[in-house]
Amino acid sequence: MPLEIKVPSVGESITEVMIVKWLKSEGDRVETDDPVAEIETDKATLEIPSPGAGTIAEIKKKENEWADVGEVVATLEEGAGGSASKKESSKSADKGAKSEEPKEKPTQPDESPKQEASADSAQEEKVMPAAKRLLAEKNLTANEVQGTGKGGRILKEDVIRHSNTPSDSQSTPPGEEGAEGSPAGRQEEVVPMSPLRRTVAQRLVDAQSSAALLTTFNEADMSEVIALRKEYGEAFQKKHEVKLGFMSFFVKASIEALKKFPAVNAQIRDKDIVYHNYYDVGIAVSSTKGLVVPVLRNAEAMSLAEIELRIKDFGERGKANKIELKELEGGTFTISNGGVFGSLLSTPIVNPPQSGVLGLHSINDRPVAIDGQVAIRPMMYLALTYDHRIVDGREAVTFLRTIKELIEDPARILLEI
Repeated sequence: MPLEIKVPSVGESITEVMIVKWLKSEGDRVETDDPVAEIETDKATLEIPSPGAGTIAEIKKKENEWADVGEVVATLEEGAGGSASKKESSKSADKGAKSEEPKEKPTQPDESPKQEASADSAQEEKVMPAAKRLLAEKNLTANEVQGTGKGGRILKEDVIRHSNTPSDSQSTPPGEEGAEGSPAGRQEEVVPMSPLRRTVAQRLVDAQSSAALLTTFNEADMSEVIALRKEYGEAFQKKHEVKLGFMSFFVKASIEALKKFPAVNAQIRDKDIVYHNYYDVGIAVSSTKGLVVPVLRNAEAMSLAEIELRIKDFGERGKANKIELKELEGGTFTISNGGVFGSLLSTPIVNPPQSGVLGLHSINDRPVAIDGQVAIRPMMYLALTYDHRIVDGREAVTFLRTIKELIEDPARILLEI
């Protein structure tokens, strides 16, 4: 009886995944725990291991299709020789054929049907079980389908592709219009929404429909932080092996502001308000799948260097899709830096069930009034989006002004005043 390859459990709240890529094809030999497919959830990309050794008999789900946790996505014939054994047997057949060459006799006309039958049977050996059933359903022969599997094997996908390929008489000549009068060059591409994108879309809609979101703005003069980075940046990097960035200053400033205004670090749970006495700060980073928000656990206990090292690590692993699920869960407050992409001003959306998100933007030299004089300073717009159900406007405005004051006088961050 074939072994079933099922979608493994990947988290308590995850019920379905997307089949991103098959690492093995029908007819391929696999060993126990060999990865056979890549699956994607809304938080990470994982692999499905083979439950045993054998040959992939049938793939039931195509790439970019959805599958439920526990669903059978492929079957495995235990102990089957697979690709390697078939290659060996074909080699043996070739050797046997060569050894009989001296006994070869002239071909007679009445032998041609036998040769055709032999060719047909050889072609049948290259047809995978799932493809064979589909050939019978569509009244096709193996000779009509081009195999793309290893050694020319005909896969189920090959039969489907052959069946969906229009004949020459059905094709539209270049330049002619389609049935509805549109030019042939006007095409559409339908791409399945990735689990991450689908979840992000749903959470954004949920946030705006279930929370009373409001955004307040301010701006910060970055002169002092820039001066600190110029003066101590080289020594900092030499000692800690990481650059002194802006984000660590904003994480520290946010924590000090959150201590003064705990409602921004709280959340609504049913009919209660839950205040947190710890500060798990989510940092939005880009990945190949989209935006993810790994969390700095107990960020209040971290130094500037520790924060920078963790953020660097998040960025590198985000690009390689190596951030773990547990690193994305939780969080009491979020910081999103759109300035790295050149954003001048934005209204970030709260990550439920959090009550606040700080948006950072690009630093630009702008004329500002200082002591009655116009001066050019490196300025950054700051944005705080908050849930008005739990955070009052006065608290939100004062919270953001506190961050501004700490950034403009960063010595206060170290002194915690």
